[in-house]
Amino acid sequence: MSTPRIVALVPMRDQSERVPGKNYRELAGTPLFHHIIATLLGTPEIAEVVVDTDSDPIKAGLAEHFPQVTILDRPAHLRDGEIPMNEILLHDTTQVAADFYLQTHSTNPLLRAGTISGAIAAFLAAQPGADSLFSVTALHTRLYDATGQAINHNPAELLRTQDLPPVYEENSCIYMFSRTTLEAHGHRIGASPLMHPIPAEEAWDIDEELDFQVADFLMRQRR
Repeated sequence: MSTPRIVALVPMRDQSERVPGKNYRELAGTPLFHHIIATLLGTPEIAEVVVDTDSDPIKAGLAEHFPQVTILDRPAHLRDGEIPMNEILLHDTTQVAADFYLQTHSTNPLLRAGTISGAIAAFLAAQPGADSLFSVTALHTRLYDATGQAINHNPAELLRTQDLPPVYEENSCIYMFSRTTLEAHGHRIGASPLMHPIPAEEAWDIDEELDFQVADFLMRQRR
């Protein structure tokens, strides 16, 4: 059986509303996008790393520091911040062929290559049953819905939080799918996805200024 060709897709917009210039702002002394690119290039199962961007600073940084990365210039009609990610992925998958795509973000700098390899192995082992994979964080905490109803516990039975059955949060760190799944469902998560837990300390997704500060702190602790 031949080894599937896996291409990593990393979309990066030039501008960010809540954390201005975050994709190329320095985190732990290095531009943010450098962290995930170095991690993906160090993941042996990935055949090619592709960055879709409209950012001149990112294009210049990739050309200088990561010349082996393929750059896709994001078309003008896909540059608005309101464009769904799935539309961008539909475009990107027409530009670079692969058996499966692994999508992540520059805003996931704490992901480790070994964690990505583990997700790939789990997805391939689940073939042909799973048509996609998304990473999750296991939560052992008492959760309620908007009406105050308990979701994952019985308030009359005060179990320790570590003994509660976990619920899972989609953490936006790793997605795997094929072009066929993306076209059929219009979404990177298909009809029979595999949820893949990853360590919480790697699952920080930088969305707010506080997230950037936390990720910066955690990255510096690794050194």
